[in-house]
Amino acid sequence: MQPSAYGASLAGGAFDVMNFVRQPQTILRCLSWLFSIVVFATITAEGYINSAEQQDAKCIFNSNESACSYGVGIGVLAFLACVVFLVLDAYFPQISNAKERKYIVIGDLGFSAAWTFLWFICFCVLASQWSHTPDQSALPSDAARAIVAFSFFSIITWALSSYFAYARYRQGVNDFEQDYRDPATDHTTPYPPAPYPSGPTGYQQSPFSHNQEQPGDYQPPAY
Repeated sequence: MQPSAYGASLAGGAFDVMNFVRQPQTILRCLSWLFSIVVFATITAEGYINSAEQQDAKCIFNSNESACSYGVGIGVLAFLACVVFLVLDAYFPQISNAKERKYIVIGDLGFSAAWTFLWFICFCVLASQWSHTPDQSALPSDAARAIVAFSFFSIITWALSSYFAYARYRQGVNDFEQDYRDPATDHTTPYPPAPYPSGPTGYQQSPFSHNQEQPGDYQPPAY
């Protein structure tokens, strides 16, 4: 099994385009990128109309300028974020520093979770404003429904991106805990040898001990 960190193989391997394209997070980012284009491009192109009585263009969502501006802002930022995260995902296996990988995964998790919530607000606002819009037959209703629908689809894709980012973060944390062992509690790892010798392990008797007589014993000389 190839070692990995935060859901990707360690640095040094060749970039596999097919494997990158087939990754779930890559597919989700591409879908999120496409959905964001549909939302902000449709609002920009067909989300404003000019009435016969007024010269200024009004938002088709109950003439609420904030609703259209919010949808365009969220969509543009999501579009740019998807491009940035796709580049980071492609460059991720080449990053050898585990801390840098951790920061990228945390950033991905935080941004994906935040945009899941913001897309939810966008969907609720646009759906509510469209339901209160009078005379919908005179407005581009297909465009309005597409904007609301793809706002809802964006909630799903960004929520799944948050899930995969959290899974990558948990995998990185678990790998770190398994690889790190506290030397004070780990008895399987031997301690390093002492920097200084502790002295001779045993005591050797003096070579003169056998020739010396025990004190108190007197032997007369032999004639």
